[in-house]
Amino acid sequence: MSDNFTDPNNHTLPQPAASAGYNFPALIFGVLLIVVIAGGNVLVCLSVYLEKALKTTTNYFIVSLAFADLLLAVLVLPLFVYAEFQGGVWSLNMLVCDGLMTMDVMLCTASIFNLCAISVDRFIAVSIPLNYNRKHVDQRQVVLLSATWLLALAVASPVIFGINDVPDRDPGECKLEDNNYVVYSSVCSFFIPCPIMVLLYFGVFRGLRSWEESRKLKLRSSIDACRKLQHAAVAAAFPPLAGTIPGPLPMPLPRIIERDLAQCRLDDTGDNMQRQIPYPRQYRENSVPTVTFSQQLHRKKRAKINSRERKAMQVLPVVVGCFLFCWTPFFVVHTTRAVCVTCDIPPALMSTVTWLGYVNSALNPVIYTIFNTEFRKFFKKCFRSCC
Repeated sequence: MSDNFTDPNNHTLPQPAASAGYNFPALIFGVLLIVVIAGGNVLVCLSVYLEKALKTTTNYFIVSLAFADLLLAVLVLPLFVYAEFQGGVWSLNMLVCDGLMTMDVMLCTASIFNLCAISVDRFIAVSIPLNYNRKHVDQRQVVLLSATWLLALAVASPVIFGINDVPDRDPGECKLEDNNYVVYSSVCSFFIPCPIMVLLYFGVFRGLRSWEESRKLKLRSSIDACRKLQHAAVAAAFPPLAGTIPGPLPMPLPRIIERDLAQCRLDDTGDNMQRQIPYPRQYRENSVPTVTFSQQLHRKKRAKINSRERKAMQVLPVVVGCFLFCWTPFFVVHTTRAVCVTCDIPPALMSTVTWLGYVNSALNPVIYTIFNTEFRKFFKKCFRSCC
């Protein structure tokens, strides 16, 4: 009997032999990981199902991601943790092993593909916002969601069709038997979607910056055009009054432009902002503002706008950083092991990167909800009702 358990991408998890005793640290950590993954992803699914404010297109993609991680916690991790507890020795039927390998490859791939699909969805939302449906799933988004799961199934399908059924198979070891398939699955599951996701999020970041600059530029152009028309109309109707500043008396801007101008100016100023009148200096004494903001309202507006934009920018490196931190060591180490059979890879390293890949499923609910106020409100309500 082998003292190793190997999971979908042919990575071996060395543990003490069964005769040396059970691996209780692996059992404790595995059970905690299952509880965290299951609990966090169930809350994500329930929040979108119960809260009307969360029924948006992007959140449906997050639910798909949460469902993949939830199935991983329910169908894969219990058997994986059981084998770890047994010292890495596979003591169950080989048919169960093949089922475990199939579900592990499929669900890990589906989790990664869902992360990539979210990046595609956000890139579309930023690049072509007018054609993006934020409230209802349209045909394009249905195709993207369906492709995520169908491609994950396609990557895992060779295991279903018997690639693991080889002569002289060790019944005490559960692993993928074909190193070529290990390379194939790693390329399809990680090395292709990973750079795509990074490039798309880079495009999202640039798109947000470009959109904000374009919005401010259009707003200033609209104000200038509106002022010129108003000045021309006033100059034609009324001559300048004696004793006043030369030039026509400027009329109030339309309320919607005044409001957008105030927001735009708040975006450009820091915490020590000084109130300024949004039209030329030579007309300040004669002009009558149409919209008056209190200092407190100014602060609330500034905090709201800056917070939203700051979070939109900050979430991008967090998403990409956690993804790369959890999955890159996993696939690099095990692809290297499959390609270089004679390479000496420390058992502790292989075990660490394996657990790290599974930890990503516990981080996903945190990453995709901590920056969303509605998610946080739902989670707090659930915790208060339970306590």
